[in-house]
Amino acid sequence: MKYITFTVPCYNSQDYMRKCIDSLLIGGDDVEIVIVNDGSKDGTLQIARQYEETYPSIVKVVDKENGGHGSGVNAGLALATGLYFKVVDSDDWADEEAYRALLSAVREHAEKGTSPDLYIVNYVYEHSADGTRHFSRYDRKFPDRTFCTWDEVKKFRFSLMLLMHALVYKTSVLKESGLLLPEHTFYVDDIVSYDPLPFTRELYYLNVDFYRYFIGRADQSVNLPNMVKRYEQMLRVMQDMTDRWTYRQISAQPKGLKKYMFHALANYMLTTMLFVLGVYSKERKEKMKALWKHIKSRDAALYRKLRYRSYVFFAMLFPGRLKTAVLIRSYKSLCKRIKLG
Repeated sequence: MKYITFTVPCYNSQDYMRKCIDSLLIGGDDVEIVIVNDGSKDGTLQIARQYEETYPSIVKVVDKENGGHGSGVNAGLALATGLYFKVVDSDDWADEEAYRALLSAVREHAEKGTSPDLYIVNYVYEHSADGTRHFSRYDRKFPDRTFCTWDEVKKFRFSLMLLMHALVYKTSVLKESGLLLPEHTFYVDDIVSYDPLPFTRELYYLNVDFYRYFIGRADQSVNLPNMVKRYEQMLRVMQDMTDRWTYRQISAQPKGLKKYMFHALANYMLTTMLFVLGVYSKERKEKMKALWKHIKSRDAALYRKLRYRSYVFFAMLFPGRLKTAVLIRSYKSLCKRIKLG
């Protein structure tokens, strides 16, 4: 039995993908690793084929035309046979000790017939420039190594979020949710972290630092210049998320999940405003207005909830260029705290 399917979307990843894949091979025949070559122009496919040849019972390779990160995740999910599904980007890796703890828990729960819908683990920002780390942990929100429901989850505050790096979904949950990510679009991680949540009921948190998130490449999507340049893609992702669940549907969720989903949407909206208004122009301003208009026309209650959420409302108070300055300063302050770049 394959307990976890790891999908590794790769695009021109020859220089760093081996570290990622080697870290996942520790799971042996208990896992499968789906390497998705997304139209790379370097030696990525050749390296992937070498792993497939050496580890035929563990590694599968998908070779496809370029479709972006979301397309790679879609391809991996379509082939997944593991009980659980986890995306690991090709420049990231898994911590060995934490990995063994996660796999042990998954195996134990599967054997007892008590598998939760979602495992939650910690992730770590690994900074190449100075070798420092920033730990994102959830030990103040979830009971450790205990099955729980959303009603037992403590309220999230400010910028703390359940990012994709922290989530290990049951594969059947993702398929039941109908998760299908847009192609040629950055920031689809946000959709993975949000859309399937109402399909999860039983949760299990492991206070281990499993996911290692590399920070240091100039082309990374979290770098501010790239974020600002790709603002239209974030608008697309934000519209997808606000279209997915209505105010009424979110309000019908268990109390803890309801609070978290509204919290998450507000944070995503604030980030979207940063992407769009990070460089002031009339065109960007109009596109931001168009998003708000779309949300209002589709779901007035959700519009009011987002527009007047405290930190979004605060940002909206400032006029044009001053709003841009406030958003940029806020983001740089966050980056300084966790050294995103």
